[in-house]
Amino acid sequence: MGARENEFARRDEFPNIEVQVDSFLMDKHPVTNAQFREFVEATGYVTTAEVAPDWEEIKKQVPPGTPKPHDSLLVPASLVFLSPDRPVSIDNYQQWWRWVPGANWKHPLGPDSSIENMDDYPVVHVSWFDAQAYAQWAGKRLPTEAEWEYAARGGNDDFIYPWGNERVSTEKANYWQGTFPYDNTVDDGYLTAAPVMSFPANGFGLFDMAGNVWQWTQDWYHHDYYQSVDEKTALINPKGPENSFDPMEPGIPKRSIRGGSFLCNDSYCAGYRASARMKSSPDSGMMHLGFRCVKDI
Repeated sequence: MGARENEFARRDEFPNIEVQVDSFLMDKHPVTNAQFREFVEATGYVTTAEVAPDWEEIKKQVPPGTPKPHDSLLVPASLVFLSPDRPVSIDNYQQWWRWVPGANWKHPLGPDSSIENMDDYPVVHVSWFDAQAYAQWAGKRLPTEAEWEYAARGGNDDFIYPWGNERVSTEKANYWQGTFPYDNTVDDGYLTAAPVMSFPANGFGLFDMAGNVWQWTQDWYHHDYYQSVDEKTALINPKGPENSFDPMEPGIPKRSIRGGSFLCNDSYCAGYRASARMKSSPDSGMMHLGFRCVKDI
């Protein structure tokens, strides 16, 4: 488990650690809008993005003394990608993410958008809590990071990507072509997400293990988790760290997400590598973040 190369890998992907996981079943593609709708209609579930934020909960994640936002901002909303119209520094993600009131899984771009004719697209704007609720209803669970990474390599432990060691291309995954974040040449035909199974499966018959949408895992994210593990000891079914720490945002606990998305590009994150790790607070929803489930055998 961990990076096989140095070119795009980040510090939190090192060192390699030896891992063993029991056999498991994994959804062959991320959960779709149609599948999530069935869950909502059966249970009446309301997603995190459809509920107004609780300032008392937010205060726990921000520096002491942070002023309360105006009530007009504490409304149901989610994060939507809006491409800048000119070159910008890629060091400040606030230049392309917007908190859009009314954005949720049924309205991925905001209240005037819909998912009509998008039943086979991956559901997005779902929080970790939403993914957990769906998995429990479906009799499944979220994968651990170790399970996800094992599945991503498709049976070849040396692979950098789900398809092998060749660099990403439009035949292999849905990712950002052009110059991120302002110029997308859309060579693969998809400006944002693509229907599931639009690109070839890996060696395990799993689709969308690279690109399209990031996917929640069960584990907490900790930036030096791999470094805290004894490299000489095989880990049996590891469940990740006991708590979360991200030095970029020390006060916000986060869960690990995997797989990259349609926003990934070699110049920015190369998140479609099997070892690539990203993170998000469990109450977050974004237009490039979904999930898939696993089931014990």
